[in-house]
Amino acid sequence: LAIPRQNPQGRNVVTDNVAYVLFRVSGLTLTFAHAIHVVPRTSRSHHRRIIRPSGRRARGLVSRGWGVFGTSRRAGEDARAEDGIEMLAMDVDSDASVECAVAAVLERAGRVDAVVNNAGWALAGAVEDTPADEARAQLETNFLGVWRVCRAVLPAMRAAGRGCIVNIGSIGGRVGLPFQAADSAGKFAVAGFTEALSGEVRPFGIHAVLIEPGNYRTGLTARRRLSSGAATPSPYARRFGRAMTVIEQDEARGADPEGVARVVARVLDTPSPRMRYLAGPVGERAAAAGKPFVPGRLFERIVLRLYGIE
Repeated sequence: LAIPRQNPQGRNVVTDNVAYVLFRVSGLTLTFAHAIHVVPRTSRSHHRRIIRPSGRRARGLVSRGWGVFGTSRRAGEDARAEDGIEMLAMDVDSDASVECAVAAVLERAGRVDAVVNNAGWALAGAVEDTPADEARAQLETNFLGVWRVCRAVLPAMRAAGRGCIVNIGSIGGRVGLPFQAADSAGKFAVAGFTEALSGEVRPFGIHAVLIEPGNYRTGLTARRRLSSGAATPSPYARRFGRAMTVIEQDEARGADPEGVARVVARVLDTPSPRMRYLAGPVGERAAAAGKPFVPGRLFERIVLRLYGIE
């Protein structure tokens, strides 16, 4: 939730700001610091940079002139971890919790100009080994959590005649990844949702933006859940094991997540951002962008070969 500071004439000043983006691993859920609110401008400007070791906390940026609300299901614990960030308790699986947190931001900050949605957790396993209840639980957070937050902030954005919603998807929302079907389903859903939302809210001066990262080093790898069927003898076990080895190695060698922070900052700093941004190594971005131009079965063989399960 972001509010740009204003100059003395009341015009929004965003071009010299780098908006704050903080990845946070909370239990099994990876969330963003969800809110940035206006800070009264004083004669002495300040610049604060918050960095957490990659692997436990990804890096974030707080720029001059921005204040921050962060959200977590365990806000008290997180508030001690990050100086200068006002933490609010919010569980994106709960309508009431989301509405309460957004209401608190509006009460304290007065308006909402942007929101960054990145709550989510990872689930791995073959489709046959993954009960529908487990997939549903993941979609509740990874997709419907985005839906809830957007619904909660849109009335204030419409009333203000401006706003920016940044949804963090994944390259897995462009390429269906074997043994990560639930993950990909959620990211494909977020992509379609963002495209549809963009067309609905643009007349109100609101931008809906999708950022699709590739592999980045975060705590999500260590906290990935395996489907219950993956823990029992399965005809998919050998290929699943080989694929997970490659997945975890790729994530461990992934880029610093501060790269995604810079993309989010650029989006929030752009008066008219694009609807979709790819983020990550050049090879991953090229593969995702080039998929529509490659025959489907050929592309599938390339993916299987990369995972060592052709």
